Amino acid sequence: MRKKPMDRLLSILVWASAGITFFVLLYLVGYILLNGIPYLKTSLFALHFNSENVSLLPALVTTLYMVGLSLGIAVPVGLFTAIYLVEYAKKGNRFVKLVRMTAETLSGIPSIIYGLFGLLIFVYRLGWGKSLLSGSLTISIMILPLIMRTAEESLKAVPDSYREGAFGLGAGRLRTVFRIVLPSASPGILAGVILAVGRMVGETAALIYTAGTVPQIPPNVFVSGRTLALHMYALSGESLYTGQAYATAVVLLVMVIGINALSARVAKQVVKGRI
Repeated sequence: MRKKPMDRLLSILVWASAGITFFVLLYLVGYILLNGIPYLKTSLFALHFNSENVSLLPALVTTLYMVGLSLGIAVPVGLFTAIYLVEYAKKGNRFVKLVRMTAETLSGIPSIIYGLFGLLIFVYRLGWGKSLLSGSLTISIMILPLIMRTAEESLKAVPDSYREGAFGLGAGRLRTVFRIVLPSASPGILAGVILAVGRMVGETAALIYTAGTVPQIPPNVFVSGRTLALHMYALSGESLYTGQAYATAVVLLVMVIGINALSARVAKQVVKGRI
């Protein structure tokens, strides 16, 4: 059948939008690689930072620490909250509406506000100073709505027949949730975690006020550290190490792609029942 003019126009717009998106992504990645790869030298991965090598290794280690601490705090809280909202809370509960409205409000707050909140509460009020602990708690609060809402929608997408079949076989609610519902919803939950990681590794505003910018490998969580995004921001701001800033962007890009690939592989294994 011949397409109508409006259908043809919409098809052209869809293909053009997809092409533009792909071209922008390809251009961005290519521009970063072309400008950053020539500056990827062994001195850039020295154990200690100084003005000669401007090593990114301390920032890389700090970023991994920050991601691990933040996910360790935000994922359990967000996941268990989503389980309560979907599996245990009664429909029409006012508390559920309040929690969802709060999550939606928190997701729209600019990151600089989170940074000021972390500065006032964790840095000054609790006396932890600019440290990994202050930064990770601030980032955890920032990504909590994203993880919670993504987990909630993933749990809702699991068919009720899965739950009914488990109940019919004599399984309790808790066993049904953790053995049937969660494995089925794991791809969507991991997608939310990936988005959260992408937001964390690229965050600067909230961490400047809470984690600090000291270029060192933190010996503990009460010491200041600089993430890769902050390291790149500091180098580009000084206008003396622009090439090294692009090299840092290359490492950050490879790190995000690696995390995405690993998460996708884990999700496939969970779906197939291998773990």
